Amino acid sequence: MIDLARVTKQFDGKRNVTALHEVSLSIDKGDVVSIVGPSGSGKSTMLNLMGGLDRPTAGVVRIDGDALDGLSDDSLTRVRRDKIGFIFQFFNLLPTLTCLENVGLPLHLRGWSRSKVHERASALLELVQLGHRTQHLPEELSGGERQRVAIARALSIYPPILLADEPTGNLDTRTGREILQLIDDLHERLGSTIVIVTHDPNVAARCHRTIALRDGRIEQDVRR
Repeated sequence: MIDLARVTKQFDGKRNVTALHEVSLSIDKGDVVSIVGPSGSGKSTMLNLMGGLDRPTAGVVRIDGDALDGLSDDSLTRVRRDKIGFIFQFFNLLPTLTCLENVGLPLHLRGWSRSKVHERASALLELVQLGHRTQHLPEELSGGERQRVAIARALSIYPPILLADEPTGNLDTRTGREILQLIDDLHERLGSTIVIVTHDPNVAARCHRTIALRDGRIEQDVRR
């Protein structure tokens, strides 16, 4: 489902920084994988490359067999829109939109009718136990509720791939556990391939496989 072949990513500035150095790995369909390592090890860079949010300096990233580096910006946008759901640490909800509107936004961008968007977004908010919050704005929600809305939005297209960057990083312990349980439940329902970047060993331990990075290289790859 996700393949990286000798992927290198460099950032140019006053000095060149190599965030990833010739990384190769494959993630199978339906797998749940955590990416761990100290700050600056390349975790978020790897996730951004997997999601087509950035392009490698060298090497090839493939999603479902398709190489991303050869795609135009428009084609890459379609891959992200149709195949990948993103969950971010800071939620990234639009503050002027209701929960229902935030969840339905990706579907509007795909040209769905208003009635179909309303139906799917309502069902997803029910799925994450926020059916009673459809008309609330993000500022009226707790941190855990905002993350649930973000998860519902990420799942709006029923994506085959779900990428999560520190999904519990801004949450208290109890709420973090609830979010992880929700991700587990959704994996059981949808069978999506899930990749989670985390600093939390408890989060990593819940995954089928853990990839540890250090200095832009894979230090360890453990399957449970």
